[in-house]
Amino acid sequence: MSAVMDAVGALPPRTGDRVIQFREALREAMSEEMRNDERIFLLGEEVAQYKGAYKVSEGMLEEFGPKRIIDTPISENGFAGLAIGAAMYGLKPIVEFMSWSFSLVAADQILNNAPKMLYMSGGQWGCPAVFRGNDGAGGQLGSTHSWCVEALYANVPGLKMAIPSCPYDAKGLLVTAIRDPDPVFFLESERMLGDKAHVPEEQYAIPFGQAYKHREGDACTLVSFGRPVNFCLEAADELATDGIEVDVLDMRTIRPLDIDSIIESVKKTNRIVIVDQSWPFAGIASEVMAQVCERCFDWLDHPPVRVTTDDVPTPYSKVLEQAYLPNAGKIVKAVKGAL
Repeated sequence: MSAVMDAVGALPPRTGDRVIQFREALREAMSEEMRNDERIFLLGEEVAQYKGAYKVSEGMLEEFGPKRIIDTPISENGFAGLAIGAAMYGLKPIVEFMSWSFSLVAADQILNNAPKMLYMSGGQWGCPAVFRGNDGAGGQLGSTHSWCVEALYANVPGLKMAIPSCPYDAKGLLVTAIRDPDPVFFLESERMLGDKAHVPEEQYAIPFGQAYKHREGDACTLVSFGRPVNFCLEAADELATDGIEVDVLDMRTIRPLDIDSIIESVKKTNRIVIVDQSWPFAGIASEVMAQVCERCFDWLDHPPVRVTTDDVPTPYSKVLEQAYLPNAGKIVKAVKGAL
């Protein structure tokens, strides 16, 4: 195998690969790309001197210096705008939002400017920037700090969106995001930053728009992305004890969405449960349901089912927050209901 695998040749983690944390996989992706391309720089609150609010950028200031690892004021609108201007001039910024909840302050920059730049300039220049940070409930952070922005932001054409579910995907998808000529929204989960898994030492990239099938079955199709993929795998193990084998598909990216793989699976299982950590109204799960009904309605033996968060602001209470989020128990119940 070559030392560097391209997006087409990326392999899943193998037995014997070293085990690293999710945050280390993110750091590795950024550092490898920054060594290869001097145009790339990282900016955000506390990414330099403090080594990152969640220690994702630990050691990067020492290696790349203050001109490429840049601490910013607490002004998402300001530093997101700076990054977009830099991207228009040929640089490749990586913007770290401490939380995607805070990105709402920069909504005009990242939603009204970055995704439309290529279109509005008649193809003369785009915005090769990566906006990354923590998405969703981080553990008793309250309603305003627990946004899942994917449904709101994915509505805007011109951007790409990746949501990794494990350290292997975190590295491979982030490499692809940094190399992409379009603005990429990269959504991580604070609850996963300490997760450990096998990640190859060699460089690799994971292509956008290609789902990964974690598990094979014929009883039902389970579709998810990000942290809830792990709940789906827990549910699949529990269902298997009852003799129910399910397909488990990890979308990896929301834009582009690999709807073809979902349709292929549904034509085999004739049932689908979509697990989404966003609210139910106008969410990603709703979009998947709509496309499934449009493209393979006659193959369905049961209406599509959603497992989402409850349609309320995220509770602060630990017990209520756990009840509000998707979990393996809810998924098992949904699958058995569809059967």
